Amino acid sequence: MELRLVRASSADAATLQNLLLLYMHDFSEFWAWTAVGDLEPDGRYEDYPLDPYWDTPGWRAVLFEADGALAGFALVNDHAHSSRPVDHAIAEFFVARKYRRQGLGKLAAHRLFGEARGQWEVAVVRKNLAAQAFWRRTVAECPAAREVTEFDLDDARWNGPILRFRT
Repeated sequence: MELRLVRASSADAATLQNLLLLYMHDFSEFWAWTAVGDLEPDGRYEDYPLDPYWDTPGWRAVLFEADGALAGFALVNDHAHSSRPVDHAIAEFFVARKYRRQGLGKLAAHRLFGEARGQWEVAVVRKNLAAQAFWRRTVAECPAAREVTEFDLDDARWNGPILRFRT
């Protein structure tokens, strides 16, 4: 499978919002028994605030294409859940179900990490055990990742493991 990472622009906002609906639907199981992630009256989730990804230096939205077909996305910014200095952080990361467990997510992450040198952070929701396994394996197997550390945070900022590393 050929994977292409395509830097998204504001012209891709509708496409990203559509993908984010799928992402939020997948994620909604972790919001059970909370008001977070409720559907709007029109049956959609609230739109994700994408404007900073077009306007803020160092922030970017990236679309994944597998053999020319849209397969997922990543949102990368410089917001650290740990409050420690960071150059790049995975804000959101999504691979469509059709393309999961084929190595596409790992390859996309490795390419993202390889494109941008510096301190990275990946914070993973405590309840999302599959994502925890994915990110631990993906970072451990990334040739560009060094000085890998993991710690657990459970406070007002974040609840779950945080992986930090340099590329």
